[in-house]
Amino acid sequence: MLIERRVRGGIVDGSITVLFRQWRRPQVVAGRRYRTTAGILDMVEVDLITAAEVSDADAKAAGYPCAQDAVADLPAPGDLPLYRLRFRRDDGPDPRDVLAHTQALSEADVAELDRRLDRMDRHSTHGPWTRPVLAAIERRPGVRAAELAAGFGREVFAFKNDVRKLKALGLTLSLEVGYKLAPRGEAYLGRTERTGLDGRPDRRT
Repeated sequence: MLIERRVRGGIVDGSITVLFRQWRRPQVVAGRRYRTTAGILDMVEVDLITAAEVSDADAKAAGYPCAQDAVADLPAPGDLPLYRLRFRRDDGPDPRDVLAHTQALSEADVAELDRRLDRMDRHSTHGPWTRPVLAAIERRPGVRAAELAAGFGREVFAFKNDVRKLKALGLTLSLEVGYKLAPRGEAYLGRTERTGLDGRPDRRT
């Protein structure tokens, strides 16, 4: 779920516990957890409301002085459904970050990563991509996603979506610009045969 820059600090310090979203259908569900740029959010309530039902208390919990200001800041046309999201920020560590910084890999861990990456490759519409993308990120940390995508002849949005799949496995980390291998990704490549963009294997000893 995307979080606008304006509210990130308030979510982190706990002063913002409400968001307003205009969606044709709800994109989040009460009772689930969502990773965001402001941390992990536990969604408590997701209510379909009208602009007239936005209260001053809700507005202040969303970082606005009053309901009028909150409604005036809605970006989409007024006929688009409006949802009020109440949430709690989980102050604990992101399990994905903990996983990414875990360097000790057992044989079972490596085998499971092999299985997951092989499955992604098999179900890809553009051929095997997981190891070449890991190799490219290893060689070119901090390079813009658009430039990396161009090297594969890929559209940037689809390429970013693939890298997010690697991040979900704890293998990559996002930087302000581009990506780098996570410690887990470095450990994985150090334990397995790596295939570069030219398709030739390079075994680390």
